[in-house]
Amino acid sequence: MAVVVDVDDIADPRVDDFRDLKAADRRPDRPGGKGLVIAEGVVVVQRMVNSPFTPHALLGVEKRRRELADDLAGLDVPYYRVSAEVMAEVVGFHLNRGVLAVARRPPEPEFGPLLDEARTVAVLEGVNDHENLGSIFRNAAGLGVDAVLFGERCADPLYRRAVRVSMGHVLRVPFTRIPDWPNGLELLRRRGFQLVALTPDPGAHTLATAVTGGRVALLFGAEGPGLTEQTMAAADVRARIPMAAGTDSLNVATAAALAFYERVRTA
Repeated sequence: MAVVVDVDDIADPRVDDFRDLKAADRRPDRPGGKGLVIAEGVVVVQRMVNSPFTPHALLGVEKRRRELADDLAGLDVPYYRVSAEVMAEVVGFHLNRGVLAVARRPPEPEFGPLLDEARTVAVLEGVNDHENLGSIFRNAAGLGVDAVLFGERCADPLYRRAVRVSMGHVLRVPFTRIPDWPNGLELLRRRGFQLVALTPDPGAHTLATAVTGGRVALLFGAEGPGLTEQTMAAADVRARIPMAAGTDSLNVATAAALAFYERVRTA
């Protein structure tokens, strides 16, 4: 069971891992800083506890501790119990979800072994919005995507906002970087993945006709610019989502959800 430690001093150094979460230069969840992962809210904390990201401390109000009692039963870590007022002073804003958990970042999985059992992967290039990134992970978890692979210029998937928007699924869906981007896409092809590049180009195949029943890598770019031409050229096929006249694109997380569903439907 998590050990309850009452904290009423906002300067208590034991809660430093939760401090100043809105201060960009001091955030503990920056990769170049302490390199911590922060889960926010009961559901996300529950998913952290049941993930490879084992928390080493929690900060929260008594009500949330009671709600998490069963989940924390097997953890020998401190639960820093605070009032809502003290918690707001420590984190830098009023946190209405009432509980945070913090874990250290484990090394990312190796690229090759991660693909051994995978049949469907999402590949992201330039997706630099944390909310879109979190939504893609949530969609990936719900629609059976085995892993998320990163090319260049993507946001940090373990930033607190991305973790929160994903509802903790970024802690459960494996992810790693593709080496030597975009040449590393050839490593996917060698393992039998069909590379499907999503594009609004009306001349592309429809998603329903492009996705096969074998191993598939679905490639997504940032909203606006989309995938680079170099990455598009590395794909096996370009695919579009049929849309009503007068619209030119979808939010990237929405497009990913539709692509993941089409994959589930045809696999």
